[in-house]
Amino acid sequence: MQGKVEISGVNTSKLKVLKNEETRALLGRAKNGDTEARRQLIEGNIRLVLSVIQKFIGRGENVDDLFQVGCIGLIKAIDHFDTSQMVKFSTYGVPMISGEIRRYLRDNSPVRVSRSTRDTAYKVLQAKEKLMAEKGREPSVEEIAKDLGIKKEEVVFAMDAICDPVSLYEPVYTDGGESICVMDQVGDNKNTDDNWLEQIALAEAISRLGEREKHILALRFYDGKTQMEVATEVGISQAQVSRLEKNAINQIKRNISS
Repeated sequence: MQGKVEISGVNTSKLKVLKNEETRALLGRAKNGDTEARRQLIEGNIRLVLSVIQKFIGRGENVDDLFQVGCIGLIKAIDHFDTSQMVKFSTYGVPMISGEIRRYLRDNSPVRVSRSTRDTAYKVLQAKEKLMAEKGREPSVEEIAKDLGIKKEEVVFAMDAICDPVSLYEPVYTDGGESICVMDQVGDNKNTDDNWLEQIALAEAISRLGEREKHILALRFYDGKTQMEVATEVGISQAQVSRLEKNAINQIKRNISS
């Protein structure tokens, strides 16, 4: 951002940018109860908050609200940062700020998630933040699940349930005034109207077969058995299986075309 940019009454052009050494020194003082050091840390990392909220602008939320929530995440990051770990503060702070904003958006989302699922998701986020601080990297699903003592499927389900919904009409690319939306990038060549009609016609044609023909086709084409294996299971000859299979397929074709 260039020049004067005011968010919630804060002129960002006048904010000090802290060096890594200054940040670590202030964090050490803040841990010992130095309120002035804590204030300097907050002001020195406001730009970090601004960089994070850029990802969330355009969702209909007030920018000032996002900024204030992001600052809460920043304060939490300052209070919980482990100075004994050789990790840059920004590496720890960005996920904390993002997490706080995501929680705010979820709590204000029209899509409702069950309390138990939401509680699990919050525990996952907390464990993720803790493990990130300890390891200095993004933890895997397995590591989060082990830390919480739950199945990895529960971790994935909880996080999927609280993901922010994306509108099909949200622009993903703009060129010359024309926008390409999410819907334009989503294609389904399998479940087209023609394919649905063919599947309905096929199901209807199969339903007209006798039970023995249905059973033989299921063994052959769903279970993948040979005609000899089918003959042994059904108790007839391979020639009879071949004839019944051929007749059933021809009947299906006639029923579809009729």
